[in-house]
Amino acid sequence: MENSKILDADIISSSTSNVPMDHHLIVSDNIVAREGFLVAVRILDEKTTYNQVELRNGEFITLKRNKILVGTLGERQALRGYSGIVPRQIKKGDILHILNMGGIIGLCQSDYPAYGPATRVEVIGAVMIYHDDTYKHASISDFAIEWEDHLPHSAPLIAVTGTCMNVGKTYAASSIIEKLTQKGLRVAAAKLTGASLLRDTKAMKDKGAVVCTNFSEAGLVSTTHQNVVTMAKGLIKHLNSYSPDAIVLEFGDGVIGAYGVDNLLMDKEIQQHIAVHVAAAQDLTGCWALDKLFRSQYNHELNLITGPVTDNIVGVRYITKTLGIQAANAMQHPNTLVEYVLDELNNPERSGNHKIQVA
Repeated sequence: MENSKILDADIISSSTSNVPMDHHLIVSDNIVAREGFLVAVRILDEKTTYNQVELRNGEFITLKRNKILVGTLGERQALRGYSGIVPRQIKKGDILHILNMGGIIGLCQSDYPAYGPATRVEVIGAVMIYHDDTYKHASISDFAIEWEDHLPHSAPLIAVTGTCMNVGKTYAASSIIEKLTQKGLRVAAAKLTGASLLRDTKAMKDKGAVVCTNFSEAGLVSTTHQNVVTMAKGLIKHLNSYSPDAIVLEFGDGVIGAYGVDNLLMDKEIQQHIAVHVAAAQDLTGCWALDKLFRSQYNHELNLITGPVTDNIVGVRYITKTLGIQAANAMQHPNTLVEYVLDELNNPERSGNHKIQVA
């Protein structure tokens, strides 16, 4: 191959996890500047905050200057983090940034004060792999789970959403998986929206999910400006092939945001399979807004609220008495949370044919 060389990578980030590769790389100067393509970069900065990247095995490693990292080109539009894009053209020697701990590489357009400036990297080149009888610029889309236009059948879905990122969605989803598994149910799980990172699906897998997946396995680095509905249906169909009793779906980011959560919640086919909807909120205003949003826009019932707003009786009392919605704290009262979930799963008036028998 012209304009290519061989090098050894020090770090292979988790955003590349569905591409079969090792640390011994062929790197080319001919870079495809599009989301999902793998690039090798040299780390230029050392920081004391937001200074780690997740590896393909789920472990985290601290970034060091001059180390060679393999990441994935992608966009991020985080409310509480870095936001950036994939430039229209990328060449060897360009300076880009690490946008998240999954190793998303892009041009940072907005720093986050708590983390300081995004870590700069120098582009070395395109990571090449042998695929479909030829050497090509590696992309996570080459190994993606197939997308689906329709979802006529599914195990009951337990949706977990929130008002924003870092509000307790993953903890709630993991608690539900753990307790349902302890009751003898086969539970599958997925993270449907967000920016590439294995941490959340690994947490759900560790709590007993028989199978976990996320949007990156469907070929997306992040779910901004993407056709997330067909992607999500493909992942849900994939999970159903494992014959689960229920599927827990975490929707990364907030119900209002850049990652497509609202598109999924408004899809009628996905809606018809949601048996229970759990939402995490930070404060009472967020709870009130969720209730209004679900009633007016999604035409779908919100069954349970969790998150920091339920840390004490003040929030729980407002949610249950004023809004008329069940409330339980996933950290303090996980058993109560799951009992509410089971009540909804077994309520034929709410969940139709989704009834589950628990021994």
